[in-house]
Parts: sequence; C-alpha cells; structure tokens
Amino acid sequence: MERGVVLVTGGSRGIGAEIAVRAAASGWAVCLTYREDAPSAAAVVDEITRAGGTALAHRADMAVEADVVAAFEAADTLGPLVGLIANAGVVAPQARVDEMTADRVQRMLAVNVLGPILCCREAVLRMSTRHGGTGGSIVLISSAASRLGSPGEYVDYAASKAAVDTLGLGLSKEVAGERIRVNVVRPGTIDTGIHASGGQPDRVQRLTPTFPMGRAGTAAEVAAAALWLLGDEASYCTGSILDVAGGK
Repeated sequence: MERGVVLVTGGSRGIGAEIAVRAAASGWAVCLTYREDAPSAAAVVDEITRAGGTALAHRADMAVEADVVAAFEAADTLGPLVGLIANAGVVAPQARVDEMTADRVQRMLAVNVLGPILCCREAVLRMSTRHGGTGGSIVLISSAASRLGSPGEYVDYAASKAAVDTLGLGLSKEVAGERIRVNVVRPGTIDTGIHASGGQPDRVQRLTPTFPMGRAGTAAEVAAAALWLLGDEASYCTGSILDVAGGK
C-alpha cells in the first residue's frame, strides 16, 4: 500500500518516533527530522526499514530556515511530498512568567511557532494545486496547554501552542481550495521524555491523580489520532482541532 511521502518533524523520540513508525507501517515513505539525537533517529529508521518500510532521517533545527528547507529537499528524494506532520517542539524548565528570560522565550517561539510556519510554507509549495501539486494533508501537533495556559509552569510554551492552533485554523481556510487539508492534534499530558527535558521527570506521576481518566496518555494514542487526520479516512476534516487529552 503506497500512500506517498510524509515528513515528520521531531521524529527521533516520543510522539514523533511513534508517528514515524506507524506511518511507515501504513504505507507512507517517511522522512523524519531530528536536532541532536542522531542515534535515536537512526534506530527509528532501522526499525522501519527492517519491517520493510522506507525511511530516512535528516538533521534539522526547526528554528533555522535553511535547515527546514534542506529537510524538505531531503524528503523530495523519496518522491512527491503529500503529507506533513509538524511535531517538533521544545519546552523549558518550569518557571513563572516573571522569571523568564528573553532568550528562553525567543527560543521557544522560534522552534514552536516559526518552525511550523516554515514547514507549512514548504509543504504548501509542494502540495498545493496552485503550485502544480496534487494536494496533501498537514497535521500540526499542538498541546492542551494552549487552552489550559499552564500557569506556574510553562505559560510561554502554552502561548506558543496557541499560535499553532491558530496557524492550523487559518491555513486550513487558505488552502482548502487547493486540495490541502490542515488539522491539529492537541495532546494532553503524555508519558514521554519531554517532561524530563522540562526539568520535571516525575511530572506524569505527580499529576496522575488530577486526570479524569486516572492516567496519562501514550505516544501511540496521539500517533493514531495524527495518522487518522493525515489519511483519506479524514477526507472531510480540515480546520479541525482534535483533543487527545483524556478529558482534561
């Protein structure tokens, strides 16, 4: 089953790695990006190729325009691009707004907002019928933080993800007539390594009693939602925001 080429940003670990593996198993040729963890990216590619899929990994910092362009050029080597899952993102250590530095916020916005916008630009240039493409599907990975605000923890991260929500809504209307669908997946608290990178390795365990379903989500549950929106099964969905947040 050949579905075409999909670019998955931040595909070396966590949700991105799960998306990449499942996309390949569903028939997509996958180009995944990573910024630092080359061994993990190589392991994801190896898992995909050993299972008979097609994949390559490309190093790219989503805050650097040249890196984003090069990542899409790498994906082009696999064939025509028809899918983008913009998953890459960063979080910083827990802090109040009155403790945040400009450098911290600038990095957050560069990766979490500028990066997805540049990725969408490159995807539209390839997929839009306006530019000679045949259409495609874009899925942006946001966060339930965009509607919860993350007070006392990551208000800057929450603000960056609110921008991703708005990007999805606006772009979906802009390119709907050009055979491109744009949707957003908004995960809640998911049991991945991102919490440790934010300085709270025990965050999932600490917050579990507050979750309506009594547990955190899994990367597999987010990946399933993202791939449904990516594929033809969601052919009449665009401008949608799908919460995968366990009721929170």
